[in-house]
Amino acid sequence: MSVWALGLNHTTAPLDLRGRFAFALDQIAPTLQSLRSSFSTGRHPQVEAAIISTCNRTEIYCASEQVALDHTFGWLAQSGGVAPALLRSHAYTLHGDEAARHAFRVASGLDSMVLGEPQILGQMKDAVRAAETAGALGSTLNQLFQRSFAVAKEVRTATEIGAHSISMAAAAVRLAGQLFEDLRKTRVLFVGAGEMIDLAATHFAAKEPKSIGIANRTLERGENWPRASAARPCAWPTCRRGWPNSTSS
Repeated sequence: MSVWALGLNHTTAPLDLRGRFAFALDQIAPTLQSLRSSFSTGRHPQVEAAIISTCNRTEIYCASEQVALDHTFGWLAQSGGVAPALLRSHAYTLHGDEAARHAFRVASGLDSMVLGEPQILGQMKDAVRAAETAGALGSTLNQLFQRSFAVAKEVRTATEIGAHSISMAAAAVRLAGQLFEDLRKTRVLFVGAGEMIDLAATHFAAKEPKSIGIANRTLERGENWPRASAARPCAWPTCRRGWPNSTSS
C-alpha cells in the first residue's frame, strides 16, 4: 500500500485560505465519505483516508495501491472553492516515509506554532476516531497513526519538550499580557465559536477583562456558545459596529 498526505498549515498558507479548508469534528465523517466516493469513480476504488483539521492546519492522509495526489488536490480545491493552482502554491505533499515522519512530528508537537503544545495529540486522536467511525480508516493508516501516538509518547518521555510547553490559548493570553498593560481594562473580542475559542476564553476570563464579545458568522451559534451568558454574542461583521462601546462582562 502507498501512503500519501497533503495539507496546509500556519507556515504555508494565510489564515483566510486555511479557513476555507477547516472542518469541524462533526463534518469529518461526511467529508471523508465525499472524498472516498470521488475516488470510487476513478482508478482508485479502495482508498483509506483521514482528515486532521485544527485552527492551524488541515491535512489529508490517504492509503491505496497507487498514489493519487492530483485527484486529492482536485477534490480538496473544489471543497474549498479555490483554484487548484492556488491551493498547490500554499500546500505541501508527502509520500511514504516522508508522510509517516510528518505525522510523527505533528503528533509530538514538533510541527506546532507553539513548540511541544500538547493539544494537537488529542486532536489527532479525535480525527482518527472520526475516520474509524466513518469506516474510512483501514489497517495501513491505523498502523501509521498508532505508531505516531507511540512516538509522541516516547518523545515526551525521553525529552523535556513537555516540561514548559503551553497551549495556543495560554500562549495568546501570555502575549496579550505583554502587549496590554492591564488586561482588566481591556475589551476582548473572540472571532468564531469553536473549541479553540472556548479554550482561549477560559484562559482570558481568568484575567477578568473589562468585557468579552463573541463574533460568529451566524448569531445562533454565537448565542449557543458555552460562555455566551458571560459575553456579548453577535454576527460578524455587524458586531464591528457598536461592540467597542459594550460594557458587558
